[in-house]
Amino acid sequence: MANQNLTQAKKAKNDEFYTQYHDINKEIQAYIDYNPDVFKNKTILLPCDDPEWSNFTKFFAQNFERFGLKKLISTSYATESKLYKSNYQPSLFETNAPQFDEKKTRKNGKIFTLTRDTTGDGKVDVEDLEWHYLKWDGDFRSEEIKKLRDEADIIITNPPFSLFREFLAWIVEAKKKFAIIGNMNAITYKEVFPLIKENEVWLGATNFNRGMYFKVPEDFVYADSYKFEKEQNGERVSRVPWVCWFSNIDHGRRHQPMPLMKEADIIKFSTNQPFQKYDNYDAIEVSLAKNIPSDYDGVMGVPISFLDKYSPEQFEIVGRADANIATENNQYHITGFRDKGWAPLLLGEFVYKRILIKHKS
Repeated sequence: MANQNLTQAKKAKNDEFYTQYHDINKEIQAYIDYNPDVFKNKTILLPCDDPEWSNFTKFFAQNFERFGLKKLISTSYATESKLYKSNYQPSLFETNAPQFDEKKTRKNGKIFTLTRDTTGDGKVDVEDLEWHYLKWDGDFRSEEIKKLRDEADIIITNPPFSLFREFLAWIVEAKKKFAIIGNMNAITYKEVFPLIKENEVWLGATNFNRGMYFKVPEDFVYADSYKFEKEQNGERVSRVPWVCWFSNIDHGRRHQPMPLMKEADIIKFSTNQPFQKYDNYDAIEVSLAKNIPSDYDGVMGVPISFLDKYSPEQFEIVGRADANIATENNQYHITGFRDKGWAPLLLGEFVYKRILIKHKS
């Protein structure tokens, strides 16, 4: 039992990833640059959050007046929530408040709201946050948080990665604008890909190629294979690869067409062989998005990283090729299809996940 508890504590400790302020600013500023009034008179909900540890509430509170917000709401989990157990300790921010109750902090989530200047200093910022305990533990699936979701215009957060599908469905169900962080592989989820295909969800403005560094606790346990920075600006961090923003808030980068070359020039300058067609589908394999030929009118299979450069004015998404592919004795075989998908076969060998695209006519 002691070993089991230790393992659970270690897992909880290593689930505490906090988005850095500059990463939030970079993404949100792209939406502002495209539409300066995107947040004007809007109510923003930041679930899965806590202003004492998270930068989301701090960022929007500090920019409340600049963005012209109507209301800011953030909710946090109880420290003993079934959804998320943390190593969090009450801070002076809470213990100095008259409503602080250590027992409730363990069992009840908290709600923080910002609408007005409460300190009398003539500005609305993080010092004007007001808070009280929720009735339940702060689980976004509770009726209590659903009501806040329905009240909000925009939802922004870094949800638990293990609950990404359910969290996105929770937002889409309410038809809300959003910007959330998730793993790049979520693109091919059966709950996510149709939304991307129909241009209802897209990747955010921040390029994901370098991954994202998250702030972690001082006692965070790094994997033996970890080879990246462990500290930035005096804070302990961990790099998570293949992380990106998913959003339905427009930004300028998604409308910038990719510069392309003709097929003959690609072959000439990159020493590529002529593009090969799949053995089992009428489409050509394009292993690098930068090598998409400008003069090919048919369907092309490209890596999912293509979506980081995807412009809906330039390309049409036709579908996806995504099956569970395993290897045994250096032989590939299909272990099961995802959502009636298929595995692209090229010269007798299976190819990893592909997005199927064609030029817009």
